[in-house]
Amino acid sequence: MFRGVNIIQLDEKGRLTIPTRYRELLQDAEGTLVATIETEARCLLLYPLPDWEKIETKLEALPSFNRAARRIQRLLMGHATELELDNSGRVLLPQTLRDYAGLKKSVVLLGQGKKFELWDENVWQQAREGWLQDGLDSGGEVPNELENLSL
Repeated sequence: MFRGVNIIQLDEKGRLTIPTRYRELLQDAEGTLVATIETEARCLLLYPLPDWEKIETKLEALPSFNRAARRIQRLLMGHATELELDNSGRVLLPQTLRDYAGLKKSVVLLGQGKKFELWDENVWQQAREGWLQDGLDSGGEVPNELENLSL
C-alpha cells in the first residue's frame, strides 16, 4: 500500500525520483507505472502496471454508446502512459501530462493505497486547504458510507 505525502523536486528533464520506500513494491510490479490524468482535479494518477491493467479491463468493458463511459475511456485510457523506473528509481513524465497537471519543479506524490496522485505542490496546498475548510464548514455532516468508520 502506498501512503504518505512526499514533496519531490522534478529534475530539468521532467523526471520524478520515486522515494526509496516505494521502489521495492514497484519492482515487484515489473518496475512499470502507468500515469494518466485525474478527470476531477488537475493532478495525475500513477498506478503500478498490474493494478492499471485491472482498471483498463473494466474501462474497456464499459458500453461504447454511453456518453459518460466514452468520456472516461477517452480521458483515462487515452492519456495512459507507461513509465519505466530507471536504475536510479526515476520515471520520465511526458510533457503532455506535466502540462495537464501544471507540474513545475516542486511536486507532491500522495500515496492513495494502490495508486499515487501527483500534484503541483502549490495546487496541492490550495486543494488541501479547501478540503479542510469544507470539512470545518460542513457542520459535522458525514456521508452514510463513513458513519460506521472508526479512526
